[in-house]
Amino acid sequence: FSPGLLVVAGSFAAFRLLNRGLERLVPPPPSARRNRWKWRNIWTSLAHSVLSGGGALAGFYLHPELSKDLVGTHPPGAHSLVAVSVGYFLEDFVDMLCNQKLHQSWELLFHHSVVIVCFGIAVLLHQYVGFALVALLVEINSIFLHLRQILLMANLVHTTCYRLNSIVNLGTYVVFRIATLAWMTRWLFLNRQNVPPATYAVGTVGMAIMTPMNIILFYRLLRSDFLK
Repeated sequence: FSPGLLVVAGSFAAFRLLNRGLERLVPPPPSARRNRWKWRNIWTSLAHSVLSGGGALAGFYLHPELSKDLVGTHPPGAHSLVAVSVGYFLEDFVDMLCNQKLHQSWELLFHHSVVIVCFGIAVLLHQYVGFALVALLVEINSIFLHLRQILLMANLVHTTCYRLNSIVNLGTYVVFRIATLAWMTRWLFLNRQNVPPATYAVGTVGMAIMTPMNIILFYRLLRSDFLK
């Protein structure tokens, strides 16, 4: 039994409670009241992105050895952060499954399934924690993706705040999402001799799924916020 599973369970419960109480903390504006669950869902996702993205940066700053050994090094704080993220992705998976039609959410459900499996391996084996932390750097961009959705739901598209967020969103998308995924793919390829075949297969399939999904999302953002 891995103590990391307790962190996963605690994280799931904490994000579930946060989701339930968010309407009191951040009441939805009139334009978002028809879709209250989505308003709560996005704010919950934003909370996770701030925690995990900031935590990943702090992890590499406080533990420089992580960047030198992405496989064997697993400081307790970094391991717990990955476990917390597994709990969040499980909570978000359940939330979407209960509140959204499958044809509207299948892409994200598929994405979450891949992340849960990959991060779950790191939590259970106490290996690849550094690699998972690199993946969590993607969440720095997710902060601005979620802010974009919040501004859209609040009907604040034609504002300076939305425009500034769009620029920062696209910039961080390139740096923390596309470049990070490219670096992870390269790392997997260069270290394939040192990674067990099963783990290498999971990682390769994960990268093969994530990369086209993120390129498509980048094009959608570019077309929606700039090309129009």
